[in-house]
Amino acid sequence: MRGIVLLAGLTGYGTSMAMMVRAGLGLDPWDVFHQGLALRTGMTIGVASAVVGVAVLLAWIPLRNRPGIGTVANVVVIAVTVDAVLVLLPAPQSMPVRVCLMLGAVMLNAVSTVLYIGAGLGPGPRDGLMTGLVVRTGRSVRLVRTTIEVTVLTAGWLLGGTVGVGTVVYALGIGPLVQLVVRLTP
Repeated sequence: MRGIVLLAGLTGYGTSMAMMVRAGLGLDPWDVFHQGLALRTGMTIGVASAVVGVAVLLAWIPLRNRPGIGTVANVVVIAVTVDAVLVLLPAPQSMPVRVCLMLGAVMLNAVSTVLYIGAGLGPGPRDGLMTGLVVRTGRSVRLVRTTIEVTVLTAGWLLGGTVGVGTVVYALGIGPLVQLVVRLTP
């Protein structure tokens, strides 16, 4: 059962990434980086996400983090899903549809995050990096998370990734939405 919950969460997460890309109104910080990397290298955004995921996992070694099956599945399932959904999902032209797609993506991302973390089969590479750095440095989650997010957002923007209102909506909305979904989950 936990494996099904994990896969549902990771598939939903990859779908939400594709929805944000198709909305064209801005991406979350990590996806700004993935998109920028994809634009500069010719990779798909899913492949760029997987490459970054593996690189981040390598950064776990000095942090002495241990991945779980969910950690590895995170890299593979999200990459495959985002690329598959991008093939199937056309980019809407009208602004109201783009806004609805972006808002739906942020909501789906929150639900998906709660599912894959709730499965308890290992953190995603990026979450494990954050928690490992918190443990090793003694710094607050807020400081470490913010530093990581600002760094990847800036790098992604410099590489040509899409920063916009969707980036702001995600940044301000994802925490409260995840908290709401956790409260509503039995």
